[in-house]
Amino acid sequence: MDRDVHYGRLKLYGEENEFNASEHNLLIAQGNLANTYHMLGRLDEELRLRRDVWLGMLKLHGEEDFRTLIAAQNCAGTLLYLRHHAEAKILLRRSMAVARRVLGDCHHLTIMMRKVYAQTLYQDAGATLNELREAVTTLEETERIARRVLGGPHPVTVNSEDFLRESRAALLARETPSSDA
Repeated sequence: MDRDVHYGRLKLYGEENEFNASEHNLLIAQGNLANTYHMLGRLDEELRLRRDVWLGMLKLHGEEDFRTLIAAQNCAGTLLYLRHHAEAKILLRRSMAVARRVLGDCHHLTIMMRKVYAQTLYQDAGATLNELREAVTTLEETERIARRVLGGPHPVTVNSEDFLRESRAALLARETPSSDA
């Protein structure tokens, strides 16, 4: 590349964008390290990095950027895995609204967020009856969308069906009076 063109390009993009590129690459590396921590069972360290990556992507790219939404989904998945339901619900409510607005209901990431959100609702031992109902409704809609968009045999569709059965069972168990009373 010609030296003048190269310097002109640097001037055009500016130092801030170069910093953003290196900051973005650092966040990608941290996300990869979080994956490694997960595989090693170092879940607290994984969660710390997932939060850092999501907040970093949010700061760097904004809430409507696809990379930020993926980072939010990854963080929420870790929160769910660690049973931090309240924090996962807050993060997903915010991120799902953005994903639905920016990507639409039929996008794979939106479908995944809705599935994980429903899981955070019905897998929470302290879930209210309304939250269990919301989980069932969310999974019914999600399963229907996943089947139409991804197809019946797709793993996301199959998982949604399984989670729908589990959420219905949780709701039924809560609605059915105990015979011990």
